[in-house]
Amino acid sequence: MKTLLETLKAGAGYLDKRGIEEARLNMEHLLAHVLECRRLELYLRFSQSMREDDLETLRGLVKRRGEGEPLQHLLGSVEFCGHELVCDHRALVPRPETERLVELLLERFAVRAPASVLDVGTGSGCIGLSLAKAWTGKGTNFTLADVSEDALELARLNASRLALDGTAVRILRSDLFEKTAGQFDLVVANLPYIPAAEIPVLSAEVRRDPIRALVGGPSGTEIIARLIAGCLAHLTPGGTVALEVGHDQAAAVAALCADAGLADVETARDLQGVERFVWAMRPRDAVVQHIRPQQNSPR
Repeated sequence: MKTLLETLKAGAGYLDKRGIEEARLNMEHLLAHVLECRRLELYLRFSQSMREDDLETLRGLVKRRGEGEPLQHLLGSVEFCGHELVCDHRALVPRPETERLVELLLERFAVRAPASVLDVGTGSGCIGLSLAKAWTGKGTNFTLADVSEDALELARLNASRLALDGTAVRILRSDLFEKTAGQFDLVVANLPYIPAAEIPVLSAEVRRDPIRALVGGPSGTEIIARLIAGCLAHLTPGGTVALEVGHDQAAAVAALCADAGLADVETARDLQGVERFVWAMRPRDAVVQHIRPQQNSPR
């Protein structure tokens, strides 16, 4: 009968041969998942023999990981900003770059939280729900919007998981600003930004995310451009829009913000030094057309 350590080494070797990055770490997560223990506990159990039923379950998971299925899908959850969120095929896997966006927002609004926040293209809800947990008790109202009902089901599940259902968090189906009546102090979005032509060359793992959550149009910025075009009308005077964009899109998206009449446009880097985020504000003296109220979709 194989020990935990033998199983770990064999599985890591299998994943490494199939091009899985951080193969041993992946294997540790899968092994801990099957044994229902913390990953670090494995080091105290290396000499323990594996049960055959656990080995059988593990073999199936390792095979799927080797075929490119995301680790987070296999585990059923992902850690994001200190919270464990449900993660599956219904929405984009939350990534470290987006965690950095949340961190930057918390830094920017450290003195005073915004009164109203709109998370557009919320997916799993990772951005809006993480901000909602951080700003609990600050009087902030949140709206999480997505065009995908599958993604919204996942966001609702995560809201419940974080004990945010029934609070000042509203989740609704909307194509960008379509059903989001009123104005917001903060609009944040990690919208699809990959050019359509690049989809076939993406890794097998990334292609497991919903295609709708990946493709931003022919150039990759078409959906982002649509959002920016509506920002003046849907931001309060002095309100902020914060966007996550592709690795080579920050300058172009910043120009779109300026052309749309937004002010104080700037970019920020992720932890890898890539210009990943674009910030802009609605000028306090900006004149916009009257916003026509729209009926909101039920949560």
